[in-house]
Amino acid sequence: MTRQILDEAHIHPAIRQTITDNNADIVREVQAAVANHAVVIVGMAQNPAPRKARKTLDALGTKYEYLEYGSYLSEWRRRNALKMWTGWPTFPMVFVKGTLIGGASDLQALIDSGEFGKLLAA
Repeated sequence: MTRQILDEAHIHPAIRQTITDNNADIVREVQAAVANHAVVIVGMAQNPAPRKARKTLDALGTKYEYLEYGSYLSEWRRRNALKMWTGWPTFPMVFVKGTLIGGASDLQALIDSGEFGKLLAA
């Protein structure tokens, strides 16, 4: 799978650093969590889907790291950096062993198929 990203040759040199620095701290924070924890959930307040993913993992007794960034009206610009980085359009973003697996329903599908346990064991 190749996701379309604007080639650097088509970005004027004067704005490249601005693009590089734009909310890079939030991406680095998530990258660090993904590197240090087997399961990471990235969510936002007031959204029921991240809560559902956390309850699902709690019911399994699976440890995870949860990162929360704002609510519907706050920190949306910072969260956009995560969406651009991953290509995933919604929250939560669930990572297992460094791999983005999708959201709450994708997590449930992997659990139901037995794939989640295999990913954790790998």
